[in-house]
Amino acid sequence: MKDMVKISSSRFPTINLKVIPGHFVTPNSHISHYMDLATLKSRQSEAAAVASAMAEAYSSTTIIDTIVCMDGCDVIGAYLADELTKGGILSQNAHKTMYIVAPERTANGQIIFRDNNTMMIKGKNVLLLLANSSTGQTVMTATNAIKYYGGNVVGISAIFSAITKIAGMPIHAVFTTADLGDYHSYASDNCDLCKAGIPVDAFANGYGYSQV
Repeated sequence: MKDMVKISSSRFPTINLKVIPGHFVTPNSHISHYMDLATLKSRQSEAAAVASAMAEAYSSTTIIDTIVCMDGCDVIGAYLADELTKGGILSQNAHKTMYIVAPERTANGQIIFRDNNTMMIKGKNVLLLLANSSTGQTVMTATNAIKYYGGNVVGISAIFSAITKIAGMPIHAVFTTADLGDYHSYASDNCDLCKAGIPVDAFANGYGYSQV
């Protein structure tokens, strides 16, 4: 596996992303670069900086009651709720503060909310927060789950996204493919890296990677 490099966001140059070029298999695709988001999600100063950057996408007229955090983005979610509140974003919750909740995934990949958490989704204006989106499949699965439980998705934010919108909704990303340059995502059954005989370096998802 190649050495890790650091890149800066073109929109937020003080935020750095660790990237490893190679051949990586994700649940939905094969990708040419792995984004190591561990410190951006877990280190206090970096998570706060990412949240501050994400908050800029939302105007004070937006109403957000709940932030649904995918891929271990709970720390960023908490800082994001704080930034949005300071920026004038209102919540319709009786206590006038936002919920931050993470769903569960079943063995077959289905996204669920337990009965004691559904009150944070039903009838709420929901902001979906993800680590990354290469194909949009996770975004669609998550938004469909939120709608199933009675929530209304009013925004989508990601640390990295290879797509700019899905189902007519923009994805607000701190890093995009423009920051990576030669980033590519391939369907699992039509991967140029596989066709070229390039071995897989690691299996990866929103939580990390495991070398082959």
